[in-house]
Amino acid sequence: MVMRFMVLAWCLVLASPLPAQFTDRARVATLDRILQDAVDSNRIGGAVALVMRDGKVVYQRAVGWNDREAGRQMMPDALFRIASQTKALTSVAVMMLVEEGRVALSDRVSRFIPAYASTSVATRADTGVAIAPARRAITVRDLLTHTAGISYGTEAIVAQLYKAKGLGPAAGRGWYTADKDEPVCTTMERLASLPFVAQPGEEFVYGYNTDILGCVVERASGMPLDEFIRTRITVPLGMRDTWFFVPESGRTRLTAVYASDSAGHASRADDGARGQGHYVDGPRRSFSGGAGLVSTAQDYARFLSMLLNRGEIDGVRLLGARTVDVMSVNQVGTLYSSDGRGFGLGFETVDRFGASGFASLGTYGWGGAYGSNYKVDPAERLVIVYMTQMAPDASGTRERFVNAVYATLVD
Repeated sequence: MVMRFMVLAWCLVLASPLPAQFTDRARVATLDRILQDAVDSNRIGGAVALVMRDGKVVYQRAVGWNDREAGRQMMPDALFRIASQTKALTSVAVMMLVEEGRVALSDRVSRFIPAYASTSVATRADTGVAIAPARRAITVRDLLTHTAGISYGTEAIVAQLYKAKGLGPAAGRGWYTADKDEPVCTTMERLASLPFVAQPGEEFVYGYNTDILGCVVERASGMPLDEFIRTRITVPLGMRDTWFFVPESGRTRLTAVYASDSAGHASRADDGARGQGHYVDGPRRSFSGGAGLVSTAQDYARFLSMLLNRGEIDGVRLLGARTVDVMSVNQVGTLYSSDGRGFGLGFETVDRFGASGFASLGTYGWGGAYGSNYKVDPAERLVIVYMTQMAPDASGTRERFVNAVYATLVD
């Protein structure tokens, strides 16, 4: 009964005449049902979903629980740990510095972080593990495209080496740094002493790449990453609820983390790096450019709307249109996949219609370890933001919701 009331309370679109793009009420009701069923069947704790088309909100829902155990219902302004969705903001920060001539895509990372002047690569050998020098220097482009050979250090071949230096298995599931009482550049300098898992430029390897870029931003701009993102991105865009660490005033808006158990049910995650994390109570010193931000659906949709508009929104321009075009097309050929998806300078790209559900050719996006996800579809002038806190998330709700959004669209 409580959950049904919540859907009625937050029918922000259906309470008024439907926008032209969402005129089929039965199909819109399907979106509501997908989200509500996931809560009612205990596959997720809660979610906020937001869809924009032509710069206007055409769908927004908050369902389920912000914190089930505390009895707090989900609200549209709930705060979510967006994990790897942070990468999009850091990638934009890098490209702003590229436009200003402070960074070049071809720059060696060692120009900003000397520890990367000589890196190494681990491979399996008859005698165990062989560690050899990298055949070339890692560049900024390598990091943006995740082709530097740098993982999160959880592979068996390197896991114990990374764990000994507070990374890999010692950092939650590899990517987590919110509990570190040191600046991110210190952590990334230590990372340079560890072997990576592929030669630069030869494979797509997802890992600490964008955290290293956060340090590049700091060194190239002369300011901490949190200050750069705040002064150059979030404040100009009016994103009032996006931070690396939650202020005390936002404590009750931070959504609790749940996890899919063996039966597919949402159980509250533990405290610590693999669960609730240190986003309110913690050292508050490590600004992870790869996975550190907390945001709301509204704020993140605002950021994505800037990208959809090729770098500008409401008279505020962060990037040149050509820069966004370069970022949002495949830059790695088939290194990322051979199924019609690619990877640009910070995003997954859709290079074949049907390769990513119903998303159009040219769509780009990514997701986060806590289950959040986004898509920017220029062909449909569409932004989709799905926020939840499930780590891991075996519910399949996001895919069903996104496909239903596309089924609802009319020209």
